[in-house]
Amino acid sequence: PALQQTNQTLYAQDQISRCCNKLRSLRASDSATLKTELNSLFDQLISENYNSGNHDNIHPEVVCEMLMHASRLVPLSQEHLIIKLSQLIHQLLNQLQVIVDEHALDVLVSYCTRALRTCSSWTHPEVLLALSSLVYGNGSRCHRHLPELLGLSGILVNYGDPSQPDIELRRSAVHCLANLCLSVPGQPYLEEPYKGVCYGILLRTLQSPKPPDVEDIVFCTLLQSALKGTQYFLNGGKWKAVSTQDLGTLLALLKRFMFYGLPGISVEMPQVLYPAPLPQYETIPAAKPELSQDSASQQNKKRKSRGKGKKAGAEGKNDDDDHTSGHLKTGGSGVDQSGWSLGSQSASVTSPSGVTPQLYPSWKKGSSDSEFSDPEGGMQTKLRLYQARVRQSALQCFLAVVKCVEKRILYGYWSSFVPDAPGIGGPPPLTLLTIALKDPSPKVRAGSLQVLSALLEGSRQFLSTAEDTSAPRQAFTPFSATLAASVRELHRCLLLALVAESSCQTLTQVLKCLAHLVSNVPYNRLRPGLLSPLWKQIRPYVRHRDVNVRVSSLTLFGALISTQAPLPEIQLLLQQPGSTSALSTPGISTPQELSHNWRLPTRRDGEASSPGGGVEGDPEGPCWMLQLCVSLVTQPREEPYSDSDAGGSSGASLEPLPIRLEALQVLAHLVKGYFSLVQTSLLELGQLSTRCLKEQEPSVQLHGTKLLEELGTGIIQQYRADANTTPSAKCVPVCQVVEFWSEVLAAPMISALQNEQHPTLQTSACDTLSSILPQAFSQLPDKTQVLCITILLGLTYSENALVKAAAVRALGVYILFPCLREDVMFVADTANAILTALDDRSPNVRAKAAWSLGNLTDTLIVNMQSVGLEFQEEFSDMLLLNMLRSATKASGDKDRVKSNAVRALGNLVHFLQPVHLGKPVFEQPLQEAMRALIDTVRGEATMKVRWNACYALGNAFRNHNLPLGSAVWSKEAYSALSYVVTSCKNFKVRIKSAAALSVPSTRDRYGDAQQFAQVWQALAQALEHSEEMEDFLEYRYCASLRSQLCHALLHLLSVCQPNDLPALRSSLSDQSRPVLQGGERIRQQSFLPSAQQITTVKVKIQTCSPEMKPYGMTV
Repeated sequence: PALQQTNQTLYAQDQISRCCNKLRSLRASDSATLKTELNSLFDQLISENYNSGNHDNIHPEVVCEMLMHASRLVPLSQEHLIIKLSQLIHQLLNQLQVIVDEHALDVLVSYCTRALRTCSSWTHPEVLLALSSLVYGNGSRCHRHLPELLGLSGILVNYGDPSQPDIELRRSAVHCLANLCLSVPGQPYLEEPYKGVCYGILLRTLQSPKPPDVEDIVFCTLLQSALKGTQYFLNGGKWKAVSTQDLGTLLALLKRFMFYGLPGISVEMPQVLYPAPLPQYETIPAAKPELSQDSASQQNKKRKSRGKGKKAGAEGKNDDDDHTSGHLKTGGSGVDQSGWSLGSQSASVTSPSGVTPQLYPSWKKGSSDSEFSDPEGGMQTKLRLYQARVRQSALQCFLAVVKCVEKRILYGYWSSFVPDAPGIGGPPPLTLLTIALKDPSPKVRAGSLQVLSALLEGSRQFLSTAEDTSAPRQAFTPFSATLAASVRELHRCLLLALVAESSCQTLTQVLKCLAHLVSNVPYNRLRPGLLSPLWKQIRPYVRHRDVNVRVSSLTLFGALISTQAPLPEIQLLLQQPGSTSALSTPGISTPQELSHNWRLPTRRDGEASSPGGGVEGDPEGPCWMLQLCVSLVTQPREEPYSDSDAGGSSGASLEPLPIRLEALQVLAHLVKGYFSLVQTSLLELGQLSTRCLKEQEPSVQLHGTKLLEELGTGIIQQYRADANTTPSAKCVPVCQVVEFWSEVLAAPMISALQNEQHPTLQTSACDTLSSILPQAFSQLPDKTQVLCITILLGLTYSENALVKAAAVRALGVYILFPCLREDVMFVADTANAILTALDDRSPNVRAKAAWSLGNLTDTLIVNMQSVGLEFQEEFSDMLLLNMLRSATKASGDKDRVKSNAVRALGNLVHFLQPVHLGKPVFEQPLQEAMRALIDTVRGEATMKVRWNACYALGNAFRNHNLPLGSAVWSKEAYSALSYVVTSCKNFKVRIKSAAALSVPSTRDRYGDAQQFAQVWQALAQALEHSEEMEDFLEYRYCASLRSQLCHALLHLLSVCQPNDLPALRSSLSDQSRPVLQGGERIRQQSFLPSAQQITTVKVKIQTCSPEMKPYGMTV
């Protein structure tokens, strides 16, 4: 076959070459010989099948040149030749996938438009077909011809209008419009107003009814072209809410065509959908259904008396095979007892006894072969196929709507496409779930699930409103309860779809849709019990014959484990013992398992679940999910799987690579969310990760390092949680952690760190090193510690920005380790590496370096307080000066860098000693550092940056050696903090600025009396206006702000001198006294000054009693 295909390809190339050379030799004339020659050449080229074989050697330039030359040879008077040329253009451009160059496009489009203006109407459909191939993805490049095509009386406008009586012309014109709207990546979109003209015609086409003399199949092709054009239009940019683009109208049309021709649907759709929190119910139409629906209804009525037949078996094939089961659905009244009754089934499909034929929708049931014997059967089958394509196109168009319209707008139409309760006692609600459960075409069912997945993706904020844990209200149903009911109905219907689906491709979409749902639902606000049926039902799919289904089931398990972890319901499910066989476990069988015996009871299943099976009554045993994932990663497969496994395995005897990677991701989620359940298997998981690092496949190595990082982080969080309490017995012992890391930090991890061919792996390995428990790191062998530090220091000079950023961040973690922070040499080496990275051109590297510099300066402060002068004297003055300059420079960088740069500046100024301040070389950098902090406090940076700057100024004020009060920058610093404490919109920034203003411990550090009075007035004014806010979200910080302001005022009152009192008179006068005498209200909000503050103020009042008496200040 390969040789035959090669011969066909060579023949086609030779054919085109010969015909092209012959065309070049011809000259335009009126002779009959030329007409004969052209007829012969066109026939030869059209008869060739260019779909078979590889035609890369046929150059597009040759094809374009040949077509242009042919257009010059065929006069507009030769209409038969024009039709053949049009067919040739369409065939060559479509089958050879030729991209037409600018000149050829201009020539050929111009030729087609002239032909449409000149030639007889019977040629126009073929010419329009050629034009549609020419303009495919070239809308913006046809700008010279757009007025003629889409102008006021343009060709396509006239032919595509719903009033056009010739349906073939109309269909071809709409096809052209659709191709004009298509935009190729990298090319500009069709310009306005022509884009709007196209959309208007497409929308009117969808709104217009079927003409009575038009065949159903022809009308389906028209609808399909219009829907495809609308999809291309929507893909051309974000949705614009203008008068000509009404979203409600478009959604109503799409909802109508999502159910087009679906048997059993006889409900009239609304003309417009409106954003509303409640469902918009459809009504029973007064008019009779269309002829096709009538005929389908009559046939279905006949079939009701024929009983059930053989099961249709062509479901998993392409759309051409969808019709084999499409006609089996009951129509007529719109309710099928065996199919539509799914709306009232319980979602807990968990017992084998419940797996009955009634769980299958009606399209799953077969009929006798005699039903296909009637002459009309072929036409009805074809019609159902075309109707399914319309429904599929409508869903693809809806998917484009979801992608181009803002989700907050789209969620207003949620109730029109997602049910909130099962349909009981009447026709079921027509939603996306109706299609997923009822449509006879697996591709249409998959399309509805793709749309639902797109709606659910990123819906966490919208769904966070759902709640049904409180007692139900009798008077009204709040939106939170309605949304919660919708979430429950989604779980129920998708679980039914999971049970009933047998098409592997659609089953994969069901699982993916469930994963999106699980990832966004607020289960902590809903009654428990939603996840248990789903958990039990998906367990067998991990052993499915199709690799994509198995991967999707693992993805769903990962979503279940990672959502709002730890969830009590999931924790209980994880602690349940595993079974010895998936099939023998009650409640986890599916109809597919009972109808297709593809899961064989091999040793593999027993091995995978035996650890769980052996822990009956032993809740402390290994988690069954952990055992399952480990077996998928390490054990050889012994079961027959589908052909989709081919080429997907990293080793002939192991599971396919996607399954192994997904299993490793599930393990990472399990460790992250439920570390207490897996900590007993810490060493085994370390061995698994080491095994992954030894493999040749980089993706397996990468997932192995990710798992190690999560394990390290879980251990650190355990010890961090117990830092302020008595160490818990549940923590992993330090000796075991040391054993774990000693094994991990062997050759494979070092090789991963040094693997320059895979920088992503190096990055992940650096992150893994940063997740070592500090207590364990200090007990590792010295050579291991030195090796880790040496490699990280070396990687900070990597040419890859990601690797460099990860290495710098890891050093920023290590600098906080108690066993390393007092090592002056390590601190100096780390500081030099960070300063080098701080000058990197990558913003990400600079951001990580600034964070690490902040950590390093935190270490300097800790050492200053714990070690004392010994460390400060050993630390290099020149290095300290370079750090001060680099941090000052970084404070002018982007906000990601600036936030930590100002934190480092505050620490560095705090760290300076008299020996530093006395050197002239530090004078200018100190002033620049303080001005940088002041400018950041006053600036327009993010609130996080300004908060850090206020904190840094307060930190700098703690340095008693700093000339605060007398330095030239002191007044500016107090002025900046006073400005922020009275005017900043963010209350957290105000709180931190008030805290900074209360740091100076003595009166002289506040400057002269005028400066002291300004600080006092700012704090008093801030207290007076502390309840005024622009954003109500700040209200939660209101009490904390008043508390901090009162602390600051009491502190200032405790250090004030008699000569300061006249300036404080206005704040202590009768008019302003209510502000400061709001003690009752502040006391109610849990503000209590410290005993030291009260004592200090009492002493101050007694000392200054004569001066304070005029202001009513007495003890």
